[in-house]
Amino acid sequence: MEIPSGFERADFTPGFLDHGGPYYLGPAVEGVRVVGLIICPHHINYQDAAHGGVISTFADVALSHAVYDAERPRLAPSTVTLTVNYLGGAKLGDWLEARVTIDRLGGRTAYTSGGIWRGNEVLATMSGVFAFRRP
Repeated sequence: MEIPSGFERADFTPGFLDHGGPYYLGPAVEGVRVVGLIICPHHINYQDAAHGGVISTFADVALSHAVYDAERPRLAPSTVTLTVNYLGGAKLGDWLEARVTIDRLGGRTAYTSGGIWRGNEVLATMSGVFAFRRP
């Protein structure tokens, strides 16, 4: 699969996120950048579908990135709660996009929501609460 136009590889910090991706950052939708992911062989479970943990990690990455990128200097969010509702499965080679809304950005807490899409189909809905400290 080719990466859609407007997306570039995200250079997130080394470590765990290197194993879950690679992730891609795309254009902003209503002020929040879309995060992309191609389902690769290392994402697949025994049922030839993306493991649920891949989808929940993708949700956490996208929601927390929206908070991180919301202000300058950038925020350093930590996940307080994450909810993922699985509505469909992803298969090898699928291009997924996580689209996020920041519902509320308070003094030390952010509330977010969104969905993970394959084309016009929503595969998951998600919401998260993140704690942060402003520099």
